[in-house]
Formats: sequence, structure tokens, C-alpha cells
Amino acid sequence: MSEHAKAPADEETTADETDEQAPVTTGAQSVVRALENAGAEYIFGVQGGAIMPVYDALYDSDLNHVTMAHEQGASHAADAYGIVTGKPGVCFATSGPGATNLVTGIADANMDSDPMIALTGQVPTEFVGNDAFQETDTVGITQPVTKESYFAADSDTVGDDVGEAFALADAGRQGPTLVDLPKDITQGETDVEPAEATTPDTYDVQEEADDEAVQEAAEALAAADRPVILSGGGVIKADASPALREFAMEYEIPVITTMPGIGSFPEDHELSLEWAGMHGTGYANMAISNTDCLLAIGTRFDDRLTGGVDSFAPDAEVIHVDIDPAEISKNIYADYPLIGDAREVLRQLFDAMPRAPDVDEWREQCQTWKDEYPMTYDTPDDEPLKPQYVVEKFSDMTPDDTIVCTGVGQHQMWASQFWEYTEPRTWVSSHGLGTMGYGVPAAIGAKLAAPDQEVVCFDGDGSFLMTVQGLSVAVREQLDITYVVLNNEAVGMVRQWQDGFYEGRRMASEYPWIPQFDKLAEAFGARGFRLEAQEDVEETIEAAREYDGPSVIDAHIDPGENVFPMVPSGGDNGKFALQEDHLEEL
Repeated sequence: MSEHAKAPADEETTADETDEQAPVTTGAQSVVRALENAGAEYIFGVQGGAIMPVYDALYDSDLNHVTMAHEQGASHAADAYGIVTGKPGVCFATSGPGATNLVTGIADANMDSDPMIALTGQVPTEFVGNDAFQETDTVGITQPVTKESYFAADSDTVGDDVGEAFALADAGRQGPTLVDLPKDITQGETDVEPAEATTPDTYDVQEEADDEAVQEAAEALAAADRPVILSGGGVIKADASPALREFAMEYEIPVITTMPGIGSFPEDHELSLEWAGMHGTGYANMAISNTDCLLAIGTRFDDRLTGGVDSFAPDAEVIHVDIDPAEISKNIYADYPLIGDAREVLRQLFDAMPRAPDVDEWREQCQTWKDEYPMTYDTPDDEPLKPQYVVEKFSDMTPDDTIVCTGVGQHQMWASQFWEYTEPRTWVSSHGLGTMGYGVPAAIGAKLAAPDQEVVCFDGDGSFLMTVQGLSVAVREQLDITYVVLNNEAVGMVRQWQDGFYEGRRMASEYPWIPQFDKLAEAFGARGFRLEAQEDVEETIEAAREYDGPSVIDAHIDPGENVFPMVPSGGDNGKFALQEDHLEEL
């Protein structure tokens, strides 16, 4: 189980005395105390020379440390922990390569606004700048991909640095922070207890939108003939899903989600059009392309959502709700900018609505698009196993609160398209950065964040190979995770693009040399299953789920299967391909 050490209490000490915190004596102990005070529970990390004093201080702490097989895995596990719990995940690494191995996960968390704090060891301050062994400019490297990167300069204040970084990661628009810890600072003596974790005095977050702006937006929405709500990841980050559901159902406005917003609105509800964008549903993209009033909440309008910005919601007045003013009109012009917390602004809008919009005909039109462009696929008897079928069966056979993690690629799209999501914080994936290898360690962080919920990780063979060493951690921690490798012996999304846009010139995208993942799983100590036929899907799923520990299903799927619908990059969302030959017409 996770490394968790606590010095045994003296037999003569009382319970009250053992509950008291021992005074800090070193910078490293102050670092650990700051994490304890901030409410951290799990730390994902890899030990090393420059971070060793902090690990030594962990020895007497109640914090649970999970040793990962690679620092990148530590950052992804911490990221997923933050997504599922809503509070910052914590990762540790040593200096030099340990710190640089975290950077991908930090950048991933930054793109997706996930709360995370990274603590990295650093060479002693007297060696900084001298190209010492395992020295890198960690602060300089990570400043562009964090909310803030700190260089700890004093043993007396290092605990405050960590507390502030933790608070900042959680405040406003969440995101990653980092504290770089020189070894002499963590080894240095101090008797200063870290202060309560608070954000910097200069950090100010606007929680409520301007009342007059809210009133104007509400009147525009009420007057609309074809309104749509676009729910982004910020709705989930703000715990605003209940407010969104109440608002949409009260005023009977159709709801589309972004890919990061999956789960913010139940996909089994009649108002749901599911998610929009490059591989979103045809009906979601048609609704966005024809709406006259778009209420967008907690989304940054990235290019995978919008396609060409000139063709995105061309007839719509846009109401944009976001806690970060920098996102307003950055990509899509906001006719009604509402800066504030998603939950608070939804409450303001609810109270300000003069009436419900008259949208009976519009809802009927949305239903017509659902009928015209259903999410279907063929399962001929003479063709290999279809990945969509595997995802659908898993969705049917698991509880509604099952957490789905993925890597990045075709499997990610199928997992988002053919699983029915009804709850927030049950979809854990890499969106903005698109990080292959995210799935294996993310599932570990998700399971530790929610031990009573089932966790299923869909991965591709290419993505799985990048972080497969994380299976050793899942086995050691006895985590009941089901990994499903949708195996097409290719980097499938690249291969799909090569076929569609590069005349089928498949350069470096096919992987005929991959291992047998079921046998590899057994070598790690997990349970392995090989799946090739549709008639074996349900039985294999049942067996994998019943196994008490990590299992891997090596599902050999149709290598020719592609992800549709598809909007070409920079294209018009209202002009999507439903099969490969449609791409030639767009």
C-alpha cells in the first residue's frame, strides 16, 4: 500500500499529546506541515537526491505518499486526483530530470485548468547557476505553464511559499503551481510554523458578474428563438453542475457540452445534445451552427470546439460567462461578457430572467437533428470487433458514477462518444494538450481520489505503451482498475488523418510490433484478458470487473475503424463528415 509512516507513540504519552503536532525544526518539515495544514491527503512522486530532505520529513507525517514509476506519471496522477476531488493534487520530483519529467503533466494541467501543486528538489542555492549535477532552471522552464512558480529562498518562509502555492492552485480559475526547493533551504533549521494557506494579497477574483450586464444578458436569452447553452469544463470546476441543470430544465433550453464539460449535464436528458466540436455529435454541431443566442459558460472556445471562428455560431449573440477576464472575446467575440464564478453567475441569471424563451419549435428542430444524425455504427458479422461496441457495453454494465479515464487518440473519442455520462467529475482526460500516456497514471490518481467508485480506463496501444510502467503502481497499491486497450496496432488518429488528408501515406503511424498486452499485464502482476470477438465482450467485461485488482483487457479492434463525425481542422461545424468519403466534399 501507499508509503505512510508514523513514528510510534511512547507508551506513556497520552492520546492528546500524540495528536499534537511536533514543532518544525527544518525547512523540509515546514514544507510537509504546510501541505498538512492545507488539507492534502495524497502525494504522488519519485524520490531523488535534491528532494530527499522533504521525503525524510514525510517519514513522520500522516500524508500518504504513492511512489510512481515515472515522474510524468506522478504529475498525471496528481492531475486526475485534482479533477475528481476538486482540490489540488500534489506531486513531488527531484531536481534536473525529475523536474523536467513533470513538465508535460504540469502543462497538461495548465491547459485544462486542473488544480495541482508540484514540489521539486533543487541543488543548493550556492550551486544554482553553476551547472551543478542535476541542475535545471525549473522555475524558468515552468513559468509559462503554471499560474505561478516559486523559488524558495529561506527556510523560515518555505512553508508559506508552499501554502500560498496550494491556495493559488485552488483559487479562481484553477491550475498548477510549482515550488522549487533548494536542498540547503529544506535542510536548513527553522522554528517558524507556516502560516495559513492563503492566496497572494494581489490576487483578486470576481465572483459575481455586474448586475446590469446580467440583466441585459437575461433579456437577450429570454428573447431568443433558438437559444443553446454551451457548458464547458469551468462548470464542473465551479461545482456549478446542479445550478446548470436547474437553469436549463426550468427554461427548457437545449444543452451542449464541450469535451472538458462532459458530465456537467446528464446525457440521458431530453435537453442534452451531448458534446460539440471536431468529433462531437452532428446534432450538437448543427445546433451551434443555427443558434441565435449562445450562453457559453466556463469555456475558452478552443479550436477543437470552434473549428473556423468565422463560421462558429454565425447567427448568434454570445453570452460568455467566465471567471478569467482574459478569456472574454479572446477567440469568440462576447456580446454579453459576464465575468464571475459559473455557479454564482448562473444564480444571477436565473433570478434575472424576465420569462422563459419560446423555444418549442427549436427543441423540435434539435430532436429532428438527433433523428437525422444519430451516433450509430455498423457491426457486420464478417468484420473485426468494433471499439464503439466495447465502450457501449461497458457503459451499460457499470454504475452511473463510474469514472472513465483515457489516454489520447481515437480511443479517447470513442470513450467520449459512446459512454453515457450523467455525473460531473466522472470524465478524466487530457484535452488542451492532448497528452498520450495520460490514461494509466490518471486512473491511479482517480481511484485514490474516489476509492468507492469504479474506475475504467480506455487506452490505445500507442498511448498505453507510453506509461505502461504505471501498472506496477496499480498492482502494488492493489487498486481495482479496469484498463481497456482498444488495440488497432496503430497511432490511430494519426493514421486516420494520413488516410483522409495525406493520400494514405502512412508514415510512422502503424504499430505492428506491439506486445501482447494481456501477457504483459500478467508480468506486472495484473490480470490480463485477450478480447477479439463481439460475442465475448460481455463475458470478458464481467470477468475483468469481478477481479479484485488491476486488470487489462487487450481488445483487438477493427484496424480500419475511424472516428466520425469529423469536422476538418478549421472547418465549419455545420459541415461534418459522417464517413471518410464525405471528407472530400468538405
